[in-house]
Amino acid sequence: MKYIGAHVSTQGGVAATPALAAGLGAKAFALFTRNPSRWKSPSIPEKEAELFRKNCEEYGYSPDFILPHDSFLINLGSPDDQKLTLSRAAFLDEFKRCEQLGLAMLNFHPGSHLNLMDEDDCLKRIAESVNLVLSQTNGVCAVIESTAGQGSNLGYRFEHLARIIELVDDKKRVGVCVDTCHSLAAGYDFTTPDAYEASWKEFDDVVGFGYLRGMHLNDSKKGVGSKVDRHAPIGDGALGEDFFRLLMRDPRMDDIPLILETPDETLWRREIEWLYAQTAD
Repeated sequence: MKYIGAHVSTQGGVAATPALAAGLGAKAFALFTRNPSRWKSPSIPEKEAELFRKNCEEYGYSPDFILPHDSFLINLGSPDDQKLTLSRAAFLDEFKRCEQLGLAMLNFHPGSHLNLMDEDDCLKRIAESVNLVLSQTNGVCAVIESTAGQGSNLGYRFEHLARIIELVDDKKRVGVCVDTCHSLAAGYDFTTPDAYEASWKEFDDVVGFGYLRGMHLNDSKKGVGSKVDRHAPIGDGALGEDFFRLLMRDPRMDDIPLILETPDETLWRREIEWLYAQTAD
C-alpha cells in the first residue's frame, strides 16, 4: 500500500499538523519540529507534544509514516570544529524532539566538505556525528536524504549513502530517503522504463532496498545530471508523469512515507489525488 503525503506547515504548532495532513487527503506527512533556519529554538511544551500524539492517533497517522526533517543549518561533516559542534548539538536536539513527539525517524541532509577536506574524511565525520547522537538517544532512526550534488554537498552518489551506513554502528537505526528530483539531478536517469529499472537496480546493489525508509516526491526543473536542486510540480518537469506512474505501481515503494515537497502547496491535494489514482491497475 502507498502512503502519500506532503511536508505540512507548523505555523499553528506541531499539534496542528495531523489535521493539516488529513485535510490534504494524505496518509503520511512530514514536518519541521523546530525552526529550520535557527541554531536554537524554544522547546516543545509537553502539553503540545501530548496533543500532537493524540491528534496523530485520532487522524490515523502511525510514526512509521511521519518523516520529520531536520534544520537546514546542520552540517554533520563540517570541516570547521565550531560549526561541527553546533551541528551536532542541533542534531541531538532534533532527535530529542522526535523522541518527545513519539516519532520513529528523522530525515537529514548528510553534510558538505566545503572543499576543505577529503570526501571520504567528510563521510567518516558524518557517520561519527550520527553515531554520537544515536548513542545518546533511543528508537529514532537517522534517515539520510539523497542530494542533488550542488556545491560540495555529499550524498548525491548512492556510494556516499552506503559508506555512511557502513560506518554507522547501529544498522537498525539508519536508513535512506531518496528524493526523486535530487537523484535525477545527481545523474540517476529515471526518464524511461529501462532507465528507471537500471537506476533502482543500482540503488539496490549499492545501498539495498532494505534501507529505504521514505521518499521525497518531486519533479525536477532541471535534467539528468544537472546537479541543480530545483523542484517542480508532479508531471511538470524533467521526470514527467510516466515516472510517477511507474513509481506508484512499484511494490518496492509500499509501506513507507512518500512525501511531496513540490513548490506549489495549493496543488498538493490535487497531486496526492492524482498519485493515488495511478496506483490502480
